[in-house]
Amino acid sequence: MLCLIHSEVSEALEADRKEHYAVKSWNMENNISSLDFENETDRLYFMQEFQVAIKNSFEDELADIIIRVLDLCAFKKIDIEKHIALKMKYNSLREKYHSKKY
Repeated sequence: MLCLIHSEVSEALEADRKEHYAVKSWNMENNISSLDFENETDRLYFMQEFQVAIKNSFEDELADIIIRVLDLCAFKKIDIEKHIALKMKYNSLREKYHSKKY
């Protein structure tokens, strides 16, 4: 599972290196709620729009990373929300940049 996360990180790196980002003008979010995914036409429309505007973009790969990390957490029965909150609290008590330049 970690290797799958790593592969998504590598894909995100390549998308960023190629400056392949999601189309900023894509406004499908507002239209998704009106689509009926039981309807073949709506499903095909969404798939086509997604593939043109989002697929394999840096943002798409970041989403894949998060999904795979959450899958791993579920598999290992890790309460990741708790661990994120604990880590953020710990980090808030540390010196800015932890005595490093960045």
